[in-house]
Amino acid sequence: MSPTDIDTQANDLLQFIDASPTPYHAVRETARRLTAQGFRELDERESWSLKPGDKVFVIRGDTSIAAFQLGTKPVDTTGFRLVGSHTDSPNLRLKPNAPVNRHGYQQLGVEIYGGVLLHTWTDRDLSLAGRVVTLHNGRPQHHLVDFRRPLLRVPNLAIHLNRGVNTEGLKLNAQEHMVPVLGLESAGPAELKGLLVEELGRSGVKAAADDLLGYDLCLYDLQPSTRSGLHGEFLHAPRLDNLASCHTGLTALLKDTGPREATVGVVLYDHEECGSRSAQGAASPFLKDLLERIVQAHSDGRADAFHRAIRRSFMVSADMAHAVHPNYSSMHEPKHQPQLGGGPVIKTNVNQSYATDGESWGYFAALCKEAGVTPQHFVTRTDLGCGSTIGPITAGQLGIRTVDVGNPMLSMHSIRELAAASDVARMVAVLSRFFA
Repeated sequence: MSPTDIDTQANDLLQFIDASPTPYHAVRETARRLTAQGFRELDERESWSLKPGDKVFVIRGDTSIAAFQLGTKPVDTTGFRLVGSHTDSPNLRLKPNAPVNRHGYQQLGVEIYGGVLLHTWTDRDLSLAGRVVTLHNGRPQHHLVDFRRPLLRVPNLAIHLNRGVNTEGLKLNAQEHMVPVLGLESAGPAELKGLLVEELGRSGVKAAADDLLGYDLCLYDLQPSTRSGLHGEFLHAPRLDNLASCHTGLTALLKDTGPREATVGVVLYDHEECGSRSAQGAASPFLKDLLERIVQAHSDGRADAFHRAIRRSFMVSADMAHAVHPNYSSMHEPKHQPQLGGGPVIKTNVNQSYATDGESWGYFAALCKEAGVTPQHFVTRTDLGCGSTIGPITAGQLGIRTVDVGNPMLSMHSIRELAAASDVARMVAVLSRFFA
């Protein structure tokens, strides 16, 4: 892996993350990159006309996206080669009736989305971004917004009023202690609808407060992604879990869009962090619907074509992995301690929190060997619970062979996470071999 390639891929990942403060923006940025490489969008409500070599993508719910390049051979004879990831990350999200006035402060009520490390969200310059729904000509219309300026803050309690915080730990109640401040009541009203109308106006959308029908708004840290370390070897960024895996899958798909025999694709789901149970999550029929329609348009037409295609298919479930922590090494299984900068991690759990088995492990290990990369392995300590991914969900729904992998990282589910710059290019190299 050349230093130039490492720098290029790492810096491009940071640009991808900064353009994607929410799943809505991540899908928009993904679609922008696909369109620039000749992919065209398909509408699930319409009939599709597909032919070998077509490059297409589909968006569902504004937060999940799947892209495919059809192979030169019928898909029922080659199967699909798929990379699956997720666009969402743990964060704070506004409640429907968000404005709260307490003790002279104007605040916005939030819900906790996913498994947030709450303390990392305190004393940060926070902004708002997401989707707003307005009434236009009698019909709902969706718009993306991003305030891109310091707007909110969750202030810590002074140590003078919490003397035991450094010895007993910071204990945060999500309902009481995580409500961000927006302003002072004495400074004048700051109506949320007015703020949204003003922000929509900046992007050319004319709307009145009465036109606002709903919103899906996320808080995010304004500090840009960056590199650090003596040699720039570290990446510091929000949402590495799991935009980093979305980026590597997408980059590998777009790295060489010349003719391929097999049909290849990526599927980037929303709602993994809260269980995948939604119309566009991994537990939905989103991927199955798309694969069935592709088989129908790109096979020999026999009734069992879809089932034959699935049995010839393989999925790489790409989600970030736990690197060994230098200050908490005892929390890691002694023989499975992935290193930052050590390359892709194969994740295994015999109770199927990960979908990896000996066959899929061997398949991915062979790809690593072809790419000149040595894989690492992760297994959770036997006395600890294991997190899960979209891998077992997809494998269980489709019966598709699946391996769970990811690049190693620290500070998972923090507002700012840490990974190694060199691992980005390594994973792209392996997934490029997978798509070749």
